[in-house]
Amino acid sequence: MKNRIFFKLLAVFLIVIAATAAILDVMLGSAWEASLLTEIERNLTQKTLLFAHRVETDRAHSLNEIAAQEGLAAGARATIIDASGKVLADSESNPSNMENHATRKEFAAALAGQTGENVRRSDTLGIPFLYVAAPVSGGAVRLAYPLSDVEAVQSQVHRRLLWGSSVALIIALIIAASASVWTSRRLERIVDVAVRIERGDLQARVQDRPIDEIGRVAAAIDRTAGQVERSFAAVRSSQRQLETLLNSMQDAVIAISSDGLVQWANQAMDRLVPQRTRLNAPVVETIRDPDFLAAVKAATATKQVKTTRATSIVSGRAFDVTAAPLPDGGAVAVLRDLTETERVEKTRRDFIANVSHELRTPLTSIQGYSETLLDSADNLGSNREFLEIIRKNAARMARLTEDLLTLARVESGETRFDTEPVPPIELLHDAEESFREIARSQGVELKIIETSEKNTSVESLPAVRADREAIHQVFSNLIDNAMKYGRSGGRIVLGARPAVRGVEFFVQDFGAGIASEHLPRLFERFYRVDKARSRESGGTGLGLAIAKHIMLAHGGSIRAESELNHGSTFAFTLPAA
Repeated sequence: MKNRIFFKLLAVFLIVIAATAAILDVMLGSAWEASLLTEIERNLTQKTLLFAHRVETDRAHSLNEIAAQEGLAAGARATIIDASGKVLADSESNPSNMENHATRKEFAAALAGQTGENVRRSDTLGIPFLYVAAPVSGGAVRLAYPLSDVEAVQSQVHRRLLWGSSVALIIALIIAASASVWTSRRLERIVDVAVRIERGDLQARVQDRPIDEIGRVAAAIDRTAGQVERSFAAVRSSQRQLETLLNSMQDAVIAISSDGLVQWANQAMDRLVPQRTRLNAPVVETIRDPDFLAAVKAATATKQVKTTRATSIVSGRAFDVTAAPLPDGGAVAVLRDLTETERVEKTRRDFIANVSHELRTPLTSIQGYSETLLDSADNLGSNREFLEIIRKNAARMARLTEDLLTLARVESGETRFDTEPVPPIELLHDAEESFREIARSQGVELKIIETSEKNTSVESLPAVRADREAIHQVFSNLIDNAMKYGRSGGRIVLGARPAVRGVEFFVQDFGAGIASEHLPRLFERFYRVDKARSRESGGTGLGLAIAKHIMLAHGGSIRAESELNHGSTFAFTLPAA
């Protein structure tokens, strides 16, 4: 690094020194040369005019003597010509051997009556001369001054610039060496700190004074490192809290990357699988259950939460698996052990079924004996009222046990439904025929809407897969409820319409309706909106719960819509055949 900085600085200094020398040579040298030439020209012009004046006035000396004396005095070559250009006298040559000078630029101007000047290089001597000519009576005079001294001075200036540049170069070498050592040490310290930070040493600092750009960079790195250290500490704290939270969970949690590798697992997950989870290993080495793997893959691909049931993770145990996508790809899966819950639920269902079954016989006996007593005795008096109460309650308890037994069998899967393709219109007609007379006797109009939304005929709807008796029981519960609680509306309508995955059937009344706070709990067992009225009407509170489980067993769904004083609509969906 030090050598690279040194050569870069040296190259910069060389460019600056060379550029400075060139600029000084071109600008100052040219200006100085122009000034010197101007001064020489001015002095030579004055001497030429004096030379011309002497030629005009001096009659005591010959022209050759005057030329020799003036040339010696001026330090220049003196020449006198006549009007035709013939050389009359010259301080350095024999006039008879010299060519005609009329065409010379400076003489041409002087013969025209003006002072002439010209600079040209002598062919014989090879050095430049400054020629100045002045007019005289019958001709002209000229002084020729050699400019070799100017060239000598220029050479001297060039030599001094070269020496100065050499000295500057030596100084530049010293400065570049010192600056490169100083700068390289500071940069190496910055690089060293950056490498330490990269390796995880977030406490590394440059600690350089911000006196220049490098110092400001070092200060910025120190501030960044401090901020990263604080952020990393916060992240580690949050990570430890999250790990503690997840490890305290009874449910097993495992995170899988987008390429199917295990990223993290809590302690419950480690306890769950006998071989323990291996980080950065394929998840299939830890869990081989196909339902689990499919849920994780679907959550990763669709970016949606997926749930499934897994029964082969641990032998004899069932798990509820919820897989949720991670922001950077992959998924996190939560495995909840349902074994104990399902065992307790099965025990509860078995208990209810057994109790209901055992109660059927004594209740039937109580109901039968009470009816026998009521029918056989004529003079019971006040005892008839008690016997009627016994009969009613025995009948109610018999219905309750029947409903409990039905619900337990449907919920446990003991009841098998024989599904077959059935046209929706036939299911509607069966329900309407069963309750037509009952509805008429209660002053309620019961009818089927033959055309659903968008003018779709019910008869044109596709067949659905259903158990006729089970669906009839669902219709019976819904129509019975509609007549009990929506009788004030005066009519009940049945219908069917297309749905996303099949056909949706509905039972609608126009009675008092149901408050919105009751709608989410309508399908819970024993839940009643109006408890007193429900008991008076003989309801057990299990009809909608039974309907819900029948729908679940068919792969469908059931829901309720209602608004106070605007009636209620119960709808259930069956899959298309």
